[in-house]
Amino acid sequence: MPGVYLSYPFCAQKCTYCNFASGVFPRPLKARYLAALEAEVRAHAWQWRPETVYLGGGTPSQMGPDALQSLLAAIPGKPWIEVTLEAAPGTITLEKARAWTECGIHRISLGVQSFVELELRRSGRRHTAQTVADDVRTLASAGIDNYNLDLIAGLSGQTEASWRESLAWIERLQPPHVSVYMLEVDEGSRLGSEMLRGGSRYGASETPDDDQTAAFYEMAVERLAAMGIARYEISNFARPGFESRHNLKYWKLEPYVGFGADAHSFDGRMRSQNPTSIEDYVGQAIQPALEAALVEERFFVGLRLTEGIRPEPEEWQRFAGPIRHFLDSGLLETAGGILRLTNRGVMLSNEVFQEFLTA
Repeated sequence: MPGVYLSYPFCAQKCTYCNFASGVFPRPLKARYLAALEAEVRAHAWQWRPETVYLGGGTPSQMGPDALQSLLAAIPGKPWIEVTLEAAPGTITLEKARAWTECGIHRISLGVQSFVELELRRSGRRHTAQTVADDVRTLASAGIDNYNLDLIAGLSGQTEASWRESLAWIERLQPPHVSVYMLEVDEGSRLGSEMLRGGSRYGASETPDDDQTAAFYEMAVERLAAMGIARYEISNFARPGFESRHNLKYWKLEPYVGFGADAHSFDGRMRSQNPTSIEDYVGQAIQPALEAALVEERFFVGLRLTEGIRPEPEEWQRFAGPIRHFLDSGLLETAGGILRLTNRGVMLSNEVFQEFLTA
């Protein structure tokens, strides 16, 4: 069954490392955007009933309950199997959380990034570790026990000791799902621009290098596994039964439709993308759909999963060169017809994926 993605690219503040099509925009534009978003959803010719809905951004938890209710009411299939809302720590109240459950939302993804004050301030975040703990309690009081906590390895000023502190908070809170991203500094972000200039703002001169960041990630894999939170995708970890049903669709090449600025859609054969900028989206600019390279993409996204993929006979033959190369170099392993990344392969996954995209 397909899924639905709703993009709300508005934030209270722009993180220093962020170069996404999201940020702080004038209030009147928010109203125009919400009207355009709901109009796009209502105008969609539904070929199927979705089973998952994901509201991302940006910070869609900024939307008022009435706007959320109206937007979700335009989507068929309620009650959905999984509805996720991305939220910023410190913005959750019991009243809002209860309103979310009434809308059908029962999974929250908290953009924590770190539990260490220095790292948070340099990233432009305003919350504290205690804020996150309070939010988790508030969600529980509203009956929401399915939530994700995001962490980023490689933030400015991050050390082994501070990373262990963030992981200790994860152990203290015992979440059902954790995402761990290795920061790749984009030159277009404020942090990236500062690093290119050799400056020190945002802690640019104290940003961990790639080797340090990789070491932090590997430490997280080990610590989370010991907590019973197993890796099921390169950046995602969950207790049994709490894997993100919606995000699994992306990695298994299942269909989904995206609404809003910069939202992507995939119908099983064709891919399309809405305009990146909010202004172009509100102005109803049209982007062409492109046919997906399904075989190459199956390796590119499927190998992100810990379970790996089961190539077809013709795929073993077509990609015999890169498969043999990475088996010999210890980046891939195979057993029972399954092909998957090794632990070392996960750390060099971009190198592996590139070979399948160009083979």
